[in-house]
Parts: sequence; structure tokens; C-alpha cells
Amino acid sequence: MQEGQDWIYSDIVKDHFLNPRNYLMGDESNFDYDVSGIVGNPICGDQMKMFLKIDPKTDKITDLRWKTYGCASAIASTSALSELAKGKTLDEALSITAEDIDDYLGKLPKHKFHCSILGHDALREAINKYRSTS
Repeated sequence: MQEGQDWIYSDIVKDHFLNPRNYLMGDESNFDYDVSGIVGNPICGDQMKMFLKIDPKTDKITDLRWKTYGCASAIASTSALSELAKGKTLDEALSITAEDIDDYLGKLPKHKFHCSILGHDALREAINKYRSTS
């Protein structure tokens, strides 16, 4: 950032970017997950992978982790989504919108709003894959 420029993100975005929640460090095989979903955004080149641990009796997401190749907005948005979705049923998790994530983060810059959709799309992909194999 050049001198005199302000950080364009809210403090909560900065916190989730610098201290991402539920981020999967290292080898994916070290996390015992039931299903994963992966999506990419050809506009910005970001890619997101979501890993879910699901209780089959309650359909609740008991744990989740994620990996990304993305910008600060994509990282912060997916970190926030992981906090919002953990402990929810699959239907409740699917009802979380990009606007919910944006509100939780105190608003992303308009040109970065599309980043809040990437994590949700990976979550939806994982849930759809889980439901198609259950």
C-alpha cells in the first residue's frame, strides 16, 4: 500500500484476512472430511475448496475447513462463511447469502463483492455432492 492510501476494508475484514478461521493448513488428508467442493472464478482467477464433516443423523455441519487461492476479500469472506455455517444444518448453511457474508464483514468494497460468492459456491458444491451420494 502506498503512503497516504487508506485500508479500504473494515476492521473485521482485516481480522478475518490476517487470522482466517477454519483454514485448512497443509495436507488435505490430515482433515477427516465427508465431502469437498471446489469452484473457481474465471474473472479474478480465485479458486476455493471447501471440506465438510457432516453428522448424517442431523444433517448438521459439525466441522469444516477450506483452502483458497484468492485475494484478501475471498479469504475474509470464506473465513466469515465458515463461522456462519459451522453447526448449521445443510439447508441452513445453504440459506446463508453473499449479502449475509457482506453484512457480517461490515461491507466489502463494491468491486470485491463477487469474492463473497466464491466460498458460498464451494459450500453449495460440497453439499450438493454430499446429497447426491447419500
